[in-house]
Amino acid sequence: MSDTGFSTQNGSEGGEHYTNGPMQNPVINQLPSQGLNVSQGSYPQMISTKAPHQLAPAQYNYVPPQNPPTVNMYQRPIQTNIARPPLDPFKQVLAHQDSSVSRLPPQPPSVTAPAMPSNNLYASSQILPPSNWHYGNSSSSSQLSNFQANHVTSWSGPARTPPLGMGYSKTSAQQNSIPGNRTTQSNYVPPGPNPVNPLVMQAYQPTRPPVGPPPMGIVSPPFQGPATSPAGPLSSVDPPIKQGSEHMPLPVDGTKVPNSFDTLESGGRNFVSAAPPPPTVAGRTATQSYPSLPPNYQNVGPASSASGMPPHIQPYPVGTQPFQQTLVSPAQLSSSLGNMSLNQAEQPEALKAINLLQERNILPRGLVTPPVPCLPHALQKFNCSPEVFRCTLTNIPQTQSLLNKAKLPLGLVLHPFKDLSQLPVVTSSTIVRCRSCRTYINPFVTFLDQRRWKCNLCYRVNDVPEEFMYNPVSRSYGEPHKRPEVQNSTIEFIAPSEYMLRPPQPAVYLFVLDVSHNAIETGYLDTVCRLLLDNLNLLPGDMRTKIGFITFDSTIHFYNLQEGLSQPQMLVVSDIEDVFIPAPDSLLVNLNESKELIQDLLKSLPQMFTKTLETQSALGPALTAAHKLLSPTGGRVSVFQTQIPSIGLGALKSREDPNQRAAAKDVQHLTPATDFYKKLALDCSGQQIAVDLFVLSGQYCDLASLACISRYSSGSVYYYPSYHHQHNAGQVERFEKDVKRYLTRKIGFEAVMRIRCTKGLSIHTFHGNFFVRSTDLLSLPNVNPDAGFAVQMSIEDNLVDMQVVSFQAALLYTSSKGERRIRVHTMCLPVVNSLADIFAGADVQAITGLLASMAVDRSVSSSLSDARDALVNAVIDSFSAYRTSVLSLQQPGLLAPACMRLFPLYVLALLKQKAFRTGTSTRLDDRVFAMCQLKYQPLVYFMLLIHPALYRVDNLTDEGSINVNDKVIPQPPILQLSVEKLSRDGAFLMDAGSVMFLWVGGSCAPNFFNQVLGVSDYTAIPQNMTQLPELDTAESVKLRSFISWLREQRPFFPVLHVIRNESPLKTNFMQNMIEDRTESAFSYYEFLLHLQQQVSK
Repeated sequence: MSDTGFSTQNGSEGGEHYTNGPMQNPVINQLPSQGLNVSQGSYPQMISTKAPHQLAPAQYNYVPPQNPPTVNMYQRPIQTNIARPPLDPFKQVLAHQDSSVSRLPPQPPSVTAPAMPSNNLYASSQILPPSNWHYGNSSSSSQLSNFQANHVTSWSGPARTPPLGMGYSKTSAQQNSIPGNRTTQSNYVPPGPNPVNPLVMQAYQPTRPPVGPPPMGIVSPPFQGPATSPAGPLSSVDPPIKQGSEHMPLPVDGTKVPNSFDTLESGGRNFVSAAPPPPTVAGRTATQSYPSLPPNYQNVGPASSASGMPPHIQPYPVGTQPFQQTLVSPAQLSSSLGNMSLNQAEQPEALKAINLLQERNILPRGLVTPPVPCLPHALQKFNCSPEVFRCTLTNIPQTQSLLNKAKLPLGLVLHPFKDLSQLPVVTSSTIVRCRSCRTYINPFVTFLDQRRWKCNLCYRVNDVPEEFMYNPVSRSYGEPHKRPEVQNSTIEFIAPSEYMLRPPQPAVYLFVLDVSHNAIETGYLDTVCRLLLDNLNLLPGDMRTKIGFITFDSTIHFYNLQEGLSQPQMLVVSDIEDVFIPAPDSLLVNLNESKELIQDLLKSLPQMFTKTLETQSALGPALTAAHKLLSPTGGRVSVFQTQIPSIGLGALKSREDPNQRAAAKDVQHLTPATDFYKKLALDCSGQQIAVDLFVLSGQYCDLASLACISRYSSGSVYYYPSYHHQHNAGQVERFEKDVKRYLTRKIGFEAVMRIRCTKGLSIHTFHGNFFVRSTDLLSLPNVNPDAGFAVQMSIEDNLVDMQVVSFQAALLYTSSKGERRIRVHTMCLPVVNSLADIFAGADVQAITGLLASMAVDRSVSSSLSDARDALVNAVIDSFSAYRTSVLSLQQPGLLAPACMRLFPLYVLALLKQKAFRTGTSTRLDDRVFAMCQLKYQPLVYFMLLIHPALYRVDNLTDEGSINVNDKVIPQPPILQLSVEKLSRDGAFLMDAGSVMFLWVGGSCAPNFFNQVLGVSDYTAIPQNMTQLPELDTAESVKLRSFISWLREQRPFFPVLHVIRNESPLKTNFMQNMIEDRTESAFSYYEFLLHLQQQVSK
């Protein structure tokens, strides 16, 4: 996309140490002092930092993890005026389809539903759908988005000049050369006690096949002098370089600001769209009745596949080299990649045709596992974990037209900052990257010989730096292929000073608290202050950590916590129309120096407003004050809000009609009522400020408008409806657990993320909470381990000369300890040339996650019925493509490949989820929050939100149990979400992600009441029971161990509700039975009948 009008400020490819991960050698954790390149206007008063410990040349330290020392004190610089990014530079123009008809199933007779407009996920006519739903490149008629749905679509028109800030920019090659007297340093901290497996896949070893060769006869030219590298997907940062004015983005005021990250992290390329996909058959008309199931349908056996991909390999032209190597021959590589082709007598299990109308039990016993790419074992063992990096298709089509025929989305699902138990961390004076595309060296590059390696993304041949010849793990020289960077697909670098535009910012935390009458009534303030007191010493940071507090009702209250005062001083600003900072130097204080004053404030704050009569809420002015206060340094703003903002900037009015909550027609007011919060979020993002929003409200508070402050500043939204410290014990428990996790989890400041992919692929759209700084660069003022992202991809150029393609995501951030770090994830996938291969590698959960993000965007930019229609069309189109192009024998029934048998079930679950359901009473804020979760949650947690796991737990046994930390954890099978699976003589646990339900039948065995629930009988179960008693019985230990194990699988805390038939929460429990029919939605079987009718047309 064009980023005309955008400006980049205050940041490079952000990176930071995190405090909860592996610790490094104290010697290498010191901040570098020399070589800092500071952009003008960022830090006018720089303070020299400690120089790293200098080792003798070729000396390396390899030490086990240990706690790093604190770094030197940070002095806040003078506040400077830094231009901010422009706001709303573009207006979105949507293309419309006029030839397709809705294929959503009709509403049941009990509910009258209007016909839904047609919106296919794929091109189904000469007029292409909106670009954010097109799986290929966006059409030439599509325009740039207004960021209303928080994603960016790349430019897909004719050839154009590079847009501002992302064109080809000159970059120095000095980072890949060794300065005259530079001391080499390479410290490596292994991820765990076991040594890293040696790499056996290098080209100059007999077992190393070349990966992804370029076309025959093309030899990458040697590097000659400074290279011209275009700004591209995320990877490591280059040293700061002066850019010409033609590459500088212009802020709103017209002044030029340094494009700070692109000057550091250069190397992407401007993506050029491929031709639009060919038109497909127009949509089918949904009828008002379902066909009866023909009798005696039998499962269809495996069908013969289309012709497989013939193994093909181009040998690398190495020329005469002093180092003798043995390259793998094409025949050998063809043999090793033979399993990538389906042109065999027997098809893989993933392609087995299943008649979903006959197969009732399609759920696996345990959780669904992601498919494993069809790569040789020597490659696959190095691949990135699917918990961090997944692709919707583990077999990449050779061409865009082949992808269009499959009717499946191509995209990535990422969890880049996930908490990892093992993470290799490397400190070296040289970070090896491709000179052309700036890709980090990784396990999938090819070593042509001992001194040269070929990039697996752009195929350029690069020299191996002298420092890289030494392996700090084995302490040997001359084996670059055994370095940890080439042994691990997920790795973290401690960045040298070249990767900094300014000294790393300190950890800065600002708490903005609602103290109106409504807020005091909920009792949340006592909870927040108590949790802060308990966890003050656990806040991530170092000796420079700063903290501040703002409270607000109809006025803004600041608190002077300067060291030396006897007690905190409150400063009240009543002019909310023009907010100013009364004492800029005393409101953000050093946590360690003013700890006693901070503790005094937290102890007295809940009592200060107990008798307040203020009912107004000036949230907008309070956020404006927070932005002004944090602008010099950046940091995190934590906002606690209990009602709709009523006065001052950003004031809102209720837009919800309670009588329309259960309407079957389109839902209104999913878009923001004002652009104030979005504009403020963009200003915050430019100053490296993220805003996290905690909403604790029993009434409508217009979350559609308020959520923008977090969405565009890379923050998070937390929602606790009907929160009250006395009347809603379950919400209180969840709030306490969430806040404790929020305060103590690791955090990254001033971060940016860039994604690179093999030449021929391009990024199409991003999904998540961020601000798009350029085509492929995400600005993340804060990054946390609970944030997920999704990316749509397209195929620009044919991949016929490639056996595999690679994707690399790099996250540059500043740790709470003041270190610049770069976390890199690399994934390798095979390229195929048949539809059968594409379907065999489909990842149904990743596809569902990507479609959900796209549906949220469609709901906001178009309509809810549009989004629902498109979700159903996605299933119909993909199953139609499978039936017509893959199956050789046409059989009756609804046939699906085994790997996609759960696709209709997951789409039906989405249609019944709060975000997309119709005909069921749903509060507008509940719906908007559900949409926020679908866009923001990592995939593993997202799946539980839409398709909960149901277990029978009254008869837990040791069959299939696992042992975790010397505890036996039962593993009961997962049941279908249908009432038919419930029985009155049992107890059933439903894990719905953020909440758990324990439904107890009235005829359950008496032992379960006595030995698990601690009550005498069914009627004695308390109405609001949220905890299981710790009883010394085998049944109690087993169930509590199982629930604890489930909770430990996620970072947030799901509250447990024990319910019976008379419980008010039984409705919530039953609404998750997605396979059953409701008054406004079809059952799973009826949905399958509708799909069969549409696919058979």
